[in-house]
Amino acid sequence: MLVFPAVLLPLSAQFNMTMVDTLSLSFWMYLLFGISALPWGIAADRLGAKPLLFLFYIGAGICGLFAAMSLDNPQRFSAALTGIGLFSGIYHPVGLGWIAKSIEKTSIGMAYNGMFGNLGLAVAPLTAGVINYLYGVEAVYYIVGIVNILGIFLIATSKSNYAPIPIEKISYTSDKRFLPFAILLVCMMLGGIIYRGTSVTLPAYFELNNVEFFLTMERYIGVIGSNNVAATSITSVIYLLGMVGQYSGGRVGERFDLRRGYLVFHIITIPAAIGMAISANLPLILFALIHSFFLLGMQPIENTLVAKLAPPSLMSSAYGTKFILTFGVGALSVKLVEMVKTNYGFPYIYLTFSFVSLILVSAIIVLMKNTSSVRI
Repeated sequence: MLVFPAVLLPLSAQFNMTMVDTLSLSFWMYLLFGISALPWGIAADRLGAKPLLFLFYIGAGICGLFAAMSLDNPQRFSAALTGIGLFSGIYHPVGLGWIAKSIEKTSIGMAYNGMFGNLGLAVAPLTAGVINYLYGVEAVYYIVGIVNILGIFLIATSKSNYAPIPIEKISYTSDKRFLPFAILLVCMMLGGIIYRGTSVTLPAYFELNNVEFFLTMERYIGVIGSNNVAATSITSVIYLLGMVGQYSGGRVGERFDLRRGYLVFHIITIPAAIGMAISANLPLILFALIHSFFLLGMQPIENTLVAKLAPPSLMSSAYGTKFILTFGVGALSVKLVEMVKTNYGFPYIYLTFSFVSLILVSAIIVLMKNTSSVRI
């Protein structure tokens, strides 16, 4: 799914559309990626992990191939993206529920999951930028389709101790953790707005605001291909370094109070986002690195909080609820980005994200007060 922002500007040229109009083609992809998470999670609690993950890879793969064949029609291309989002919505509730039920050291398990997720985030824009430069956008989406379909072989060879729960044994009763979990959902929804908004804008923001840095790179290391290749390469490096953030978050989650780690990681993103709004070139890259390190690094902590506060019999459903908010409501950040950029300009997008982070930090403090008697 991170292929799309990496080729946002080339797609705009392909369709002869503005960047904002091209960005809107992805709205349903991001929305369905989020709002489908809860029904996929409920299905996983009843059917188990492997059947759903098979469907994920096959469905997303076919839709990726369809996207490659739809570059002459923006509406068909948007429909293909929508399919990618729908089937990709399977992964998080099913995969994280699998980890939460199967691995004793949950924070470390979530950290490794996040690290390899970050590796995917890093490979996606870099690979997309290079393939687009060499072969065009069509080849990018053929690769998306093929790689997804190959994923079925990984699932076929994996062993799962994630047993389905008989429907009569699934409990929907609430307990004392309901209010803290509801507050955590608000925190995760706000975090989803920031994460999705950053991920869809960062490569284009780098491409537009790092021109002097790219020229300096060319003087010292030679031809870098294009500004798009350079921007997507830097984005990939930032996501790769985010793997260190994920591991750090996992270690913090194992050693310290989860709530305090969650709070500190989000606090640090506020000045980083402000720095991104007011800088360009190398300072912008450094602020973006700090922002991504802690925004991604808090994810193992957050996912472990879900495991601690959610009913055990509804683990995948709980993660489905999380991602319906973080990615479903987070998809609204695409519309937020459009509005802010159109009315105020690109830098104000990151000032807006810093304000959202401030609200998020306030919600975490409320969570801490509502769980002050609980050891997490």
